[in-house]
Amino acid sequence: MKVVVVGASGTMGSKAVKYLERDGQDVIEASKKTGVNALTGQGSDEAFYGADAIIDVTNFGSFGSGNVLESFKQAGTNLLMSARKHNVRHFLALSVVGAESLVENDYFRAKLVQENLIRASGLPHTIVRSTQFFEFLSGIVSTSGENGVVKLPSLRLQPVAGDEAAAWIAKLAAEEPKNSIVEIGGPETADLLDFANELMTITEDARPLTSDPEARYFGISVRRESLIPTMPTTLGKLTYHDWLSRTLYA
Repeated sequence: MKVVVVGASGTMGSKAVKYLERDGQDVIEASKKTGVNALTGQGSDEAFYGADAIIDVTNFGSFGSGNVLESFKQAGTNLLMSARKHNVRHFLALSVVGAESLVENDYFRAKLVQENLIRASGLPHTIVRSTQFFEFLSGIVSTSGENGVVKLPSLRLQPVAGDEAAAWIAKLAAEEPKNSIVEIGGPETADLLDFANELMTITEDARPLTSDPEARYFGISVRRESLIPTMPTTLGKLTYHDWLSRTLYA
C-alpha cells in the first residue's frame, strides 16, 4: 500500500512515517525538503501518483500567528485537488478535539475550515481529532508565566503521547475510510493544573502555580470541559507520568 505523508518533516509527520514503515507500508515523504509545497501545490501531483492513501499533517503558524487561516485553506484546496485527480482511496487529516469551541483563535478556526474542505471534496476520508500531545504541555506552561507565577486556565484535559497518536494515524490510514471524525485521547483525564504541577515538579521548576479563572487558553476563554472528547475515543495507554519519566530520564 502506497501512503503519502504530507508534512513528513514535522514532528507528527516524522512519527507517522516511522509507524507506517514499521507496518510495511510503501511510504512517500512529502514536504518542502522533498520538493512538495502544499501552499503552492508544487510537487503534489508527482507525489500522489499511484497513492492509495494521503495523510495530511501539515501545520502552518503557531496557534494564531501569521495568516494561518488562509494557509490551511490554500494548502487543503491544493492537496484535495491532487488527491481527486489521482483517485486517492483514502484522505486522512489530523485535527483537534474541541476545535469548534476554539474558533476565536485563528489556528483552531483554520482546522475547522480544513475539515469542511475535506468533507466537501467528496473524497473518501477520515478526520482524526486528537487531544493535546504530551509534548505540547511544556509549551502551555512556558507561555503561561506572568511576573514569576504560572497562571493556568481552569481546564480538564485528556492528553496523549504523540507517538501513540501517530501509531493510530498510521493504522487508520491503512483501514477503510470512516467518512467521519475519529477522536484520539490519552488514558487519563485531569485538570491542566495537575499535569502542569507534575511537569514542574519533575523539572524542578519552583515558580508558584495557580489556576486563574481569568486565564486564557491561547488567547481565548474556553469552557472547562470543552477540550475533552465527546464521542467514543481511541485511547492511548501511556500515562503522562510514565511518558515524563521515559522522556526526561531516557
